[in-house]
Amino acid sequence: MGVDYYNILKVNRNASEDDLKKTYKRLAMIWHPDKNPASKRPEAESKFKQISEAYDVLSDPQKRQIYDLYGEEALKSGQFPPPAPASSSSSSARNSHYHTHNRQHPPNSFRFNPRDADDIYAEIFGSESAGANGGGRNTSRVYRDGLFRTSNGQAEFSGNSASGAGAGALRKANAVENNLPCSLEELYKGVNKKMKISRTVCDASGKFRTLEEILTIEIKPGWKKGTKITFPEKGNQEPGVIPADLIFVVDEKPHALYKRDGNDLVLNQEITLLEALTGKTLDLTTLDGRNIMIPLTDIIKPGAEMVVPNEGMPISKQPGRKGNLKIKFNVKYPSRLTPDQKSDLRRVLGGVQ
Repeated sequence: MGVDYYNILKVNRNASEDDLKKTYKRLAMIWHPDKNPASKRPEAESKFKQISEAYDVLSDPQKRQIYDLYGEEALKSGQFPPPAPASSSSSSARNSHYHTHNRQHPPNSFRFNPRDADDIYAEIFGSESAGANGGGRNTSRVYRDGLFRTSNGQAEFSGNSASGAGAGALRKANAVENNLPCSLEELYKGVNKKMKISRTVCDASGKFRTLEEILTIEIKPGWKKGTKITFPEKGNQEPGVIPADLIFVVDEKPHALYKRDGNDLVLNQEITLLEALTGKTLDLTTLDGRNIMIPLTDIIKPGAEMVVPNEGMPISKQPGRKGNLKIKFNVKYPSRLTPDQKSDLRRVLGGVQ
C-alpha cells in the first residue's frame, strides 16, 4: 500500500470523521513548523505535511475509498482495476474494509488533487466573521499559524504577542513553576498526586475558553527537594505565543521525628543517664510503617551517633538501595540527686575508670 495514512494519524481503519479531526488537531499543534524551534523545523515540516496529506485522503470519502481498495500509488496515479469480488479468498485487508464500509464502485476516472497543508490547518482551526467599520463589509478572521489573520492576510496581535516584521515565528511563553509539597513518607514510598489545573485554551473555532484538567504526578521513591516535573505546553494559550510549560517543583514538608540528609535519615534520640549507662532497646516506626527494634548494649556518651545501615531514604537512581539511619543521642542528666543516691553512685562507680 505504500504510505500508511492510518498509522500516520494513529487511528484505526474504522475511524470516523470526528476521530480524524480530533487526532489531526492534536498532531498539527505538535508538528506545525511555527510551533517548533529552528533546530527541529525541517523534521516538523516533513511531519506536518505527512499529517496533512493523511487527513486530506482519509477525510475525503472518494479518496479514502480508492486508497482503501488500491493503496497510495493507485490513488495518486488514478490507475486502478475493477474491485475484487467480496467473496474472493485472496481479498486483502483493505478490500475487506471496503466491502464492509463502502460498496460503491469507484469512478472510472479520477485525478488526485492534494490540498495545501496550510489550507487544511486554517480550515480545521476554524474561522469567524467580525464586522468591519468600513463600507459595512464583514472581515473574515481566520486562526492560522497560531495567529488570528484577517481576510487580507494580515496578522492581528494583542497583549504580549509578537509584532512587527518577521512576527510569524512564534515565541514560547516563560515556564510557570508551582510548589509541590510532599511529606517525607510520600518521598520514601512514592505516590501519585492528582493536581487540578485551570487554563485558557483556543478551541476549533478560534475562540478562547477555560479548560479544567486533572494532571497525575508520579512521585518516585527517593526523590529529593527541588526535583522538577514538567508538563509541556500546559500553560495558558494566547495568539502568537506557544503555551508555557507547567513545572511542579518538589518541596519537602518537615517531619515530626526524622530529618533528611541527602539519602540518609537523621533521628535525634533522647535517653536518660541510666539508659545510657545500663542499656535500652529502641522501638522505632519507619516511614513505611514498619517497627524496628534497635538494642543499645554499649555505654552511650553524650553526642554519640549510631548508624543503622539501609534504613535511610531510597536512592532513586539505584533501585533497591537505601541510605543509612543516623541516630544522634542526647543524654538527659538528672536535675538533682539525694545524698543517699550520691553515696550509692560513689559506691557503685567509685572504681570505674
